[in-house]
Amino acid sequence: MTARHGLFITLEGGEGAGKSTAAQGLKAAMEAEGQSVLLTREPGGTAGAEAIRTLLLGDVPLVPLAQTMLHFAARADHVERIIRPALDEGRVVICDRFYDSTMAYQAFGLGVPMESVAALIRLIDLRPDITFLLDLPEELARARVASRAGATDRYEAMGADFFARVIAGFHSIAAAQPGRFTHINAATTPEQIVAQMRAAIRARAGR
Repeated sequence: MTARHGLFITLEGGEGAGKSTAAQGLKAAMEAEGQSVLLTREPGGTAGAEAIRTLLLGDVPLVPLAQTMLHFAARADHVERIIRPALDEGRVVICDRFYDSTMAYQAFGLGVPMESVAALIRLIDLRPDITFLLDLPEELARARVASRAGATDRYEAMGADFFARVIAGFHSIAAAQPGRFTHINAATTPEQIVAQMRAAIRARAGR
């Protein structure tokens, strides 16, 4: 891994877990403490990656391996243009989803070989320092997704069996890397979620 001085934080979880709201709240809290924070998302973050996001979340038919490769194409541009330079400057980077989502959705959810995804992760060569897994009961997650305005995207339209595999995938990934992952109770208020994340960051800094 390339040496760096910033802090790379990622937020993961299933649909409806509140990752975007939590990421925005964490950014505000850390900026209030004097940190320089970059908030970004995946797929996306650069012009090229956002164009790929439109394709990925749209209704153009794509086989699972094609989805996987597009996610990593967007990620490669995002990492080299946005994330790595910010970390090299010593900034905090908060990313709404990263490669754990591809492993959970495409490998566990859609059956792409795990080693294929792992090989692409190694090629990206950037590991988050802290990953928060926002845990939410299935019934509450479904209710939150159903309450959203507008059309559902490619993944939101998947069935319950798919999402069960995705959530199980996230928990399997987290169990294998306990030093990086922290579970967050996402069934609480946005303020309580941010407080849980801040406490975990402080605890790790004090180790």
